[in-house]
Amino acid sequence: MTTDTIQDPKSVLETRFVDAIRAALPDLEGEVDPLIGPSRQPELGDFQSNAAMPLAKRVGMKPRDVACAIVEKLDVTGIANPVSDESIAGPGFINISLLPEAIGSALSAMDDEDLGLPAPADPETIVVDLCGVNLAKQMHVGHLRSSVIGDAIARLKERLGHTVIRQSHVGDWGLPIAMVVQRLIELEDEGSIDTKTISLDELNTIYRAAQAQCKAEKKALDLIERVGGHAKAEAELEARIEDAQRAFKLAQERLVKLQSGDERSVSMWNRVYEITMGACLATCAALMTNITDEHSAGESTYREELGPLISDLESRGVAEIDDGALVVKVDGIKEPTLVRKRNGGYLYATTDMAAIKRRVQELGADQVIYCVDARQALHFKQVFGAATKAGYATKPDGTVAHLEHAAFGNVLGEDNKPLKTRSGENVKLQDLLDEAVVRAKQEVDSRSADFPEEERATIANNIAIAAIKYADLSTERVKDYVFSFDRMLAFEGDTGPYVLYAIARINNLVRKARDNGVDVESALSSEMTLDDPAERALALLVLRYPTMVRAAGENDEPNRLCGYLYDLASMFAKFYEKCPILKDGVDEGSRDTRLRLAVLTKRVLEDGCATLGIPTVERM
Repeated sequence: MTTDTIQDPKSVLETRFVDAIRAALPDLEGEVDPLIGPSRQPELGDFQSNAAMPLAKRVGMKPRDVACAIVEKLDVTGIANPVSDESIAGPGFINISLLPEAIGSALSAMDDEDLGLPAPADPETIVVDLCGVNLAKQMHVGHLRSSVIGDAIARLKERLGHTVIRQSHVGDWGLPIAMVVQRLIELEDEGSIDTKTISLDELNTIYRAAQAQCKAEKKALDLIERVGGHAKAEAELEARIEDAQRAFKLAQERLVKLQSGDERSVSMWNRVYEITMGACLATCAALMTNITDEHSAGESTYREELGPLISDLESRGVAEIDDGALVVKVDGIKEPTLVRKRNGGYLYATTDMAAIKRRVQELGADQVIYCVDARQALHFKQVFGAATKAGYATKPDGTVAHLEHAAFGNVLGEDNKPLKTRSGENVKLQDLLDEAVVRAKQEVDSRSADFPEEERATIANNIAIAAIKYADLSTERVKDYVFSFDRMLAFEGDTGPYVLYAIARINNLVRKARDNGVDVESALSSEMTLDDPAERALALLVLRYPTMVRAAGENDEPNRLCGYLYDLASMFAKFYEKCPILKDGVDEGSRDTRLRLAVLTKRVLEDGCATLGIPTVERM
């Protein structure tokens, strides 16, 4: 009997069953789900179809009669043992036992450089908007998900063979930045600071002070006027308001100077940019994300495009005046998109529309994916609608790019509230990473005291970053999750360290095999004969890898791949326990098959981690 060259038996069986169901029930309307899953009784088969029960309700037949009709039309040639009425259990469960040679053939076909994921014939260009820091501010815990999820989605698209362009939309322009520049120039003139040595922490303090200085305390004055107050208090408030108004006016004047290219203003702005981005990109590197300076696309880079964009919207009638402001109204979206204020100022939506236009019409994006928290859902709904109406999402060839908001939830503390410091401030992301490394180092030192110090430090760093990223990515993207060092750094359970341990365990197995004189290279090219149920179970899960990567990548759901990696690590643990490899008494054929299966499992685990941006370790 010949076998088909397959890679995912479940997908093949689903196709065969759908064909059989259509042939057996020709009058059936609507979608057909064959409901193929692992057999609940492995002694009866590798997979089972549970479709007969729901189909019976739709066609008015007994479930077992439906199952018999499906079996009569089912062709599993080349992949499974023949299926007959005897394969039906209970009210209509259809059991399928795969051919050992079909599984072995599928594994051999997958065991290549691509691991069953060849490049697509027509790759797309995909822009991923990620990270998104602001000048004069530290990266905080809120940037964790936009960076980690954004980088993982970008990597998934790249793993599927697409061209990915990362874009970090840096908040580096506008009045808030002008406030900081103005204050820095004032402090430098006073001789209070040396901008050559100033840190981002100091810059952040100046940023907050500059904003506070520009806020008039009119509400307090209004309250005093309503209920009465001391004349001295009123005078003090009026003086503070006068100071705030002066500071605000100076900031507005500084913004004009910035926009006109004033040398000192631009020089100070550049210094703020260097300090901020130097620190933020160092944190991105520590987090092991592929987010570098070349990916930065600041709001400042769009400043010359906003005026022409507004003129274009007005001249074509895409935008209209509404109560003095300029808005774009889109059918199906209740709230219009505000693109110019009454005073002529631009908004985030204006810059975002310019970004879409550039990303689609200049960078050639077929898709633009925004990894931004779920609270911005309405904003992106409006911007996407306005940009599409304006034609900015249309490529030069006339095709319309797909615009997507890959929204995500919040990172919570143990109290189920947004993670904050005791003082109520956002937790700095670098502080979070540093603490994770310290905790991981303590664990590694206790477990692997005989390893060299430098290696233990590297292992601890990788475990810490893997733990944080896995905990974030394994959560369904749109959901909040509780940040817990104890849980995410655990070596057991659904954690990053557990997946890394499986990789290290297989590396150790290969080292022992070589030490025992096994020709590992020969074993890794041997024919695979899978007889033990634990071998078959692991092999079938390995074969699911290409399907899982595609599902995770096409749906922008890294958690699917995380779940798969955990299942694979868990399945390997069961296989390792039940199927001895290097023990005396194991015949050479079984040893080589199991060794090759173990190494293929390791390659899949490593590839999956790399696809998510999760670092691995050689041993632990």
